Amino acid sequence: MSAELPAEPLSAADRAESWYQAVASAFVPMAVEFLEDEPSPGTIVGHRLGPMRILQVKAGPQMVTRTRQLIARENAGSLILTLQQRGTSLKEQDGREASIRPGEFSITDASRVFRKRIDEDFTFTSFHFPRAELDVHERDLRALTATTFGPGEGSAALVATYLAGMAREAPVLDEAVGRRAAATALDLLALLIDDRCGRERPKGLHVAASLERVKDHIRRNLGDPDLSPSGIAEANHISLRFLHKLFQQEGTTVGAWTRAQRLDRCSRDLRRPTAEELGVAGIARRWGFVNSSHFSRAFRAAYGMTPRDWQMLGRSQG
Repeated sequence: MSAELPAEPLSAADRAESWYQAVASAFVPMAVEFLEDEPSPGTIVGHRLGPMRILQVKAGPQMVTRTRQLIARENAGSLILTLQQRGTSLKEQDGREASIRPGEFSITDASRVFRKRIDEDFTFTSFHFPRAELDVHERDLRALTATTFGPGEGSAALVATYLAGMAREAPVLDEAVGRRAAATALDLLALLIDDRCGRERPKGLHVAASLERVKDHIRRNLGDPDLSPSGIAEANHISLRFLHKLFQQEGTTVGAWTRAQRLDRCSRDLRRPTAEELGVAGIARRWGFVNSSHFSRAFRAAYGMTPRDWQMLGRSQG
């Protein structure tokens, strides 16, 4: 899905109405007040992963308010987690006020009154999902709305990193993988809320959170040919033994999972228009394969054909 605030000249009232409709369709109905005489063009681009909508928003200074009247007209019982990327948001809800700066995130309950003001051009990514999907106590959630979560704060850093990575990958994830990724994101968020409120999650969830953190680290470093189990363990502050156990519970090894991710990225790039320019060897190097012969053997074992044949098949099907 996508929506755009028209760039052609419109009256302030017409622009406000156009953007109001875009915001209401993507999120929930909110009153919109532009904070500039000539409203800047804005865009909303979204993807759906299971119960979660991921929305990338870019626009100019404005204030949005979720009023009691709008809630009475449409109360979907949803939550919005917003990861700020550009500009600073001033958010008010449940008697609190918080400034959300780039790299930080916050949680909003759309079933209650809130206000958000941004006095500059901004970009943020929002994750919109039903309240029922988040397994936390209601009083704990109410205690943390309009609260700033920083990227360097333990479990908050894990949530921010995972969500940012999931948003980047959302356009290429299939439905099954997308549902699983969204479920993991909600588990990590529940873990964060419980952590902030002094509650404990079952041990299995902590293991799942550790595994997702490690996987995200690997995905972000696939192009590094020196990526190794020992380096991965050190970067994630876990023992090498625990790292191997994390992947053993999924019936694989850290090396096999990393290789599969690299091959998957290579398979996608071989089907892209830029493949001829980069060449098979260049694509392999981009994703951490330094030996062309080893890459070809691994690719054939995984896909049943050589990288070149895979590329030609994709071209013929396109």
